[in-house]
Amino acid sequence: MMPRRSMQHRSIDGRTEQPLLKDEHRRLSAADYENGDPEGRPMLHHSRRPTIRSSSPGDSAKQATRRKYIIASGFLLLSLTSFVIQTETAVYIQHELHWDKPYCMLYLTHGSWALLWPAQLLIIRIQKRKLSWEAFWRRHVFLLRTTAQMVETRDLHFTSHDYQRSPIPYMLKTTAFVTTALTIAGGAWYVAVNLTTASDLTAIYNCSAFFAYAFSIPLLNDKLRADKIFSVAVAIAGVLVVAYGSKDEDKKTPDGTVGKGKDEAQNRLLGNIIIGIGSVLYGLYEVLYKRYACPPEGTSPGRSMIFANTFGSLIGCFTLFVLWIPLPILHFLGLEEFRWPTGEAAWMLLISVIANATFSGSFLVLISLTSPVLSSVAALLTIFLVAIVDWLLTGDSLSGASIIGGILIIVAFFLLSWSTYREMNEERKKNLENEEVESENDD
Repeated sequence: MMPRRSMQHRSIDGRTEQPLLKDEHRRLSAADYENGDPEGRPMLHHSRRPTIRSSSPGDSAKQATRRKYIIASGFLLLSLTSFVIQTETAVYIQHELHWDKPYCMLYLTHGSWALLWPAQLLIIRIQKRKLSWEAFWRRHVFLLRTTAQMVETRDLHFTSHDYQRSPIPYMLKTTAFVTTALTIAGGAWYVAVNLTTASDLTAIYNCSAFFAYAFSIPLLNDKLRADKIFSVAVAIAGVLVVAYGSKDEDKKTPDGTVGKGKDEAQNRLLGNIIIGIGSVLYGLYEVLYKRYACPPEGTSPGRSMIFANTFGSLIGCFTLFVLWIPLPILHFLGLEEFRWPTGEAAWMLLISVIANATFSGSFLVLISLTSPVLSSVAALLTIFLVAIVDWLLTGDSLSGASIIGGILIIVAFFLLSWSTYREMNEERKKNLENEEVESENDD
């Protein structure tokens, strides 16, 4: 029995719309919603079959990939800038203002992600201010709902029942386990910071780029590519040079605090084991997000960006409503006394939290548009950037190890960017060729 390829469904205003092919549903872009009628009803386009005069699959693939990379580059710059701000303010809060509350800071920074969706909604509303609020809201909800259904059913054959089912239960479950992996990874960093040396902390935690690639193979069906393996290896080598090449006792660590640089830190082995677990889980978090919370390939960049920030808000809400539970426990056990920041600490913490939310939203968009491996290596650039900012602020010159390690990380990033660009281009070209063959067979 042949699987059904079309179905009837109800539109948001209750009218029956045209049958929607499975592949067409997956490729539905944000433009389909931007070009709706004045009342906000999405227009579903079915004229996607290539014509004789249309561009070749290779040209179309290059244009689509180039556009996605241009948008991703903007979010990369935003994420790097916001991370540096978050790092410097976090250092100042903990070591100059003496508000040292690791888990509370983790809770507040991750909880701030809840602001991503409201901020995004405000920006979109300003852009679409000519629409009535009812029409604008109907469009936005429809886009989010259908994108969530695309995410849930990306590897399944559509049926009428599957398409009409609410995606809310799936998104809640996905938010729970993705946020759990992220929180344990972040918590491991904060626990290990006082157990091991800054060098070990920096080197081991940033090996998450390797684990992101390792998890991408079984979960994302990535292929073992020599150029990718080489790029990740060069990036990790750069991190090792930065971590162990300097003779300074205190080094800035990736999350913004200064670890203890003693050669024999107390419980160093235990700390290394804990941060190793955190490194594995952070790489897993990136891949889980890409696998279970990102729209499939071929989705427009606009739709991907909107959904990435919405999912980031779900992570923030889960953090606020669930992960407050350890706060009173830590307080009563005397492990971390709860105390609200006041005065300058409060203002600096507000800046740090906003910067972290900006970084996190940009980072989620970057993963959605490219890959967890490229995004993870791109995040390593912050090590070199923070060192440069410290040099400008304090006047302390960069060590030779910092310069060499930074160059290695930059080279690795560009090598991996080119490799990922070619891979995405090849995949898009292959998909377009398959679509042409299916179209000819249908004719």
